[in-house]
Amino acid sequence: MQLETATIKTIADTIGLSLTTVSRVLNGVAKKYRISKATEERVLAEADRLGYIPNQAARNLRLKKSFAIGLVIPNLANPFFANIVSVVNQVLHERGYSVILTDCNEEEKLEIEAVNALSARNMDGMIVIPSGRGKKHLELLRQKRTPVVFIDRYFEDLAIPYVATNHYDGALKITEYLIANGHRKIACLQGSNHVMPNIKRVQGYIDAMKGHGHDPFYIGGNGFTFESGYLETKLLMQRSERPTAILALSDTILLGSLKALAEDGYRVPEDISIATFDNSVYLDFLACPVTSVSQPVTDIATIAIKLLLDKIEQQSTSGLTEQEKILISPAIIYRSSIASIP
Repeated sequence: MQLETATIKTIADTIGLSLTTVSRVLNGVAKKYRISKATEERVLAEADRLGYIPNQAARNLRLKKSFAIGLVIPNLANPFFANIVSVVNQVLHERGYSVILTDCNEEEKLEIEAVNALSARNMDGMIVIPSGRGKKHLELLRQKRTPVVFIDRYFEDLAIPYVATNHYDGALKITEYLIANGHRKIACLQGSNHVMPNIKRVQGYIDAMKGHGHDPFYIGGNGFTFESGYLETKLLMQRSERPTAILALSDTILLGSLKALAEDGYRVPEDISIATFDNSVYLDFLACPVTSVSQPVTDIATIAIKLLLDKIEQQSTSGLTEQEKILISPAIIYRSSIASIP
């Protein structure tokens, strides 16, 4: 039997069952129609023997689903977002969905184009990590009743569910740890100042400093990039009053900062302490392992996918206008990059 000739009718004729029974088994609804386990196994075994390949397009048309999810991310070069993509792709694949990925390179124009293009392709749903300030294209998704969930970055005033780290809490705790180790001159190197994770992290830093009776020492930077971390650190260490510690608000910023410090002969933690946000796997393998706020990426992605698939199943007005707001507490991973000072 040639693989391409194997059809539902072929299987039904071979094992003497009705087309309806075979179809229900192959479409995964045997239990719903009370088809016995023995019959189900018999059908599946014969389908495997004959090399049956289901017509996915016909199935999608019949079920009015594409079994595809759009995933819009800011920048795949950032290890944090690459990690999210890996987890999302794996979990959705296990649930029978394909993922259509778009990297926006942190450009709002590309994000709008990507969201509109995916919407036109009738995705079953979308996961979006916004890059820009604009919301109109995202609000249109909600109005079209397209199931959508934000991961990591979100808009508090949009009725779209989101799952993220509690960025404020993580920044607050890591800053308080630096203060507990005697640091008062703590420089905060931020990312894109309009996105929610950065806003919350900076506020956590400010509140921790003020809560212990100190004014914020320094806030600088304009992107979650290696280049931003490098340039800001170069300028920072030229100031007459230098920091005793640096808090980088992402691991990409951290790497740029470490390069600048090494070029100018500063040792971590002997000359300056440093901490970061994201906890990429390579932090343990740096010359001085760096203390970090660890984001629970797997939990965030898994919960977001569950929310999205629930929305897809519901396809109701109430299901699409409700805004679940889920923040997951991060953990501090203590390493050797922070020295205590008098």
